[in-house]
Amino acid sequence: MSLIEDFRTIMLENKIDFYIVPTSDYHNSEYISPYFKCRQYLSNFTGSAGTLLITKTTAYLWVDGRYFLQADNQVDSKEINVIKMGTPNSMTIFELLKSKLEKNDCIGFDGKLFSCSFVNELKKQFDFELNLNTKIDLFDGFWIDRPKLPFSSIYQLDMIYCGEEYKDKLAKVLAKMNEYNCDMHIISSLTDQAWLYNLRGNDIERTPVFLAYTVIDNKDTRLFVDTKKINPDVKEYLKANKIIVKTYNDFYKYISGISNKHILIDSKKINYEIYNSIKFNNNIVDKENPTILLKAIKNKTEIENIIEAQVKDASSIIKFIYQVKTAKDAEYTELTLCKLLESLREKHEGFVDLSFDTICAFNEHGAIVHYEATEQTNIPVTGNGLLLVDTGGHYLEGTTDITRTIGIGKITDEMKVAYTTVLKAHIALATAVFLKGTPANVLDMLPRQQLWKSKLDYRHGTGHGVGYLLSVHEEPNRFSYKYPSIPIEPGMITTNEPGVYVENKFGVRLENELLCINDISNEYGDFLKFQTISYVPFDQDCIKPSLLTKPEKDWINDYHETLYKKVSRSLTKPERDWLKLICKPL
Repeated sequence: MSLIEDFRTIMLENKIDFYIVPTSDYHNSEYISPYFKCRQYLSNFTGSAGTLLITKTTAYLWVDGRYFLQADNQVDSKEINVIKMGTPNSMTIFELLKSKLEKNDCIGFDGKLFSCSFVNELKKQFDFELNLNTKIDLFDGFWIDRPKLPFSSIYQLDMIYCGEEYKDKLAKVLAKMNEYNCDMHIISSLTDQAWLYNLRGNDIERTPVFLAYTVIDNKDTRLFVDTKKINPDVKEYLKANKIIVKTYNDFYKYISGISNKHILIDSKKINYEIYNSIKFNNNIVDKENPTILLKAIKNKTEIENIIEAQVKDASSIIKFIYQVKTAKDAEYTELTLCKLLESLREKHEGFVDLSFDTICAFNEHGAIVHYEATEQTNIPVTGNGLLLVDTGGHYLEGTTDITRTIGIGKITDEMKVAYTTVLKAHIALATAVFLKGTPANVLDMLPRQQLWKSKLDYRHGTGHGVGYLLSVHEEPNRFSYKYPSIPIEPGMITTNEPGVYVENKFGVRLENELLCINDISNEYGDFLKFQTISYVPFDQDCIKPSLLTKPEKDWINDYHETLYKKVSRSLTKPERDWLKLICKPL
């Protein structure tokens, strides 16, 4: 019997007809520790997003556009139907359940792994009361070698890095609670808690957070965390800030005893079990966590530090490109290049970790948006073609995310046209000027228009927020016309990463980070613009100048001049001479 068939046996024993397996942890994190990778264990799909549904006769896996090709390659189509979200005739999980669910069927899932907004939406889909079992983790005992819950030491982020003390951040949260007439606030999101306390950990690989819950009322703040993770210095820091520390496993018992409170929750950020524990005896106010917007708008100290981190990171990537472009008789593969880039980053003081696993994809692998090389897929980077490198680092000074597509050997005209079209799209967003209050999804039309003219598109967002030594993907700012979004505000840092992907041939993506800043104010309102804060050259070997306008060429030339001034002093003389050559004006 296969793993999924064995799992159906467990479902039958527990009288469950449909079982849903998300990509999540108890805190609705985007990236998760190995303990929570149940969907990957059962489906073999390793992408960072996707939902698996097991029924009595078949199974379904929902994936977004980043993972269409990857899912096709990794999933056994005889056992699992891959549903590509957003494509014509693709059903949502709610639609599929409605088409197959009979009145007495039982839907099972671990309620700690689903946001209460998801479960409440599921209930709305049916005109009868669903038979739900939300307190069952079928992987407990089924997954024999299941990893343990993560454990890492918590450390404090110094004021020279974070720029704002905990007490000042707390005051802003309390002010928002007061605005909503709430006397209590529950925070489950790990990045929000890490930001609030100016603390970091390593419970999730590539995301420096720690498993915890927070309950704030008008008098006290309670932090529920594994106390073994707290060293004496952090213990003293928590005590000095009058933060009451409780054990992680006591959280549900504590909130079950809360009554007659007006509790602020974010239904998209707390799990269904939390909601179930508090909804009966309290008044629930469902609003976005105040910390989400507060941490998205970087303060002056954070911005200065992040720019320093970008310069450090750029020097590593430029050294990397220099070696790839100039090394003679080097026998590189996708995996050895990943290791080379990491080794260059590790030399910097303040380097903490990669901000995500490096994507190093040559030729046809570049068409797989979130390709990750393995021993089975690893190929030599030799001959002719395009090398797509999407990479980032965590530093004490901040987090980076950048993508460059690098020409290797001879580049075809088709590749140059694709590269230059993506570069035009990139410039269109980088040079945007817009009125304050403009929704970010409207700005997404600027880069996409450059591709749509050629009847091209890409199945991912144009950009996402970036945390400060937190998640490389941070809400609420993002560029995506498919989703409603808030206006971009000064102090927000958002990526700019259009792309083109030609299946079985190559991929092009060009990504920088943009800092939103004030432009001018006049009788029409306050105008905003972007400052590009990534400092790595574009590959002129891949550019077709005839496709560029004069303003676009001027922008590229100014950008290259700026990055040369910022990064060249950290390079060796041969690297510096090479950089000057490849940054020559178009």
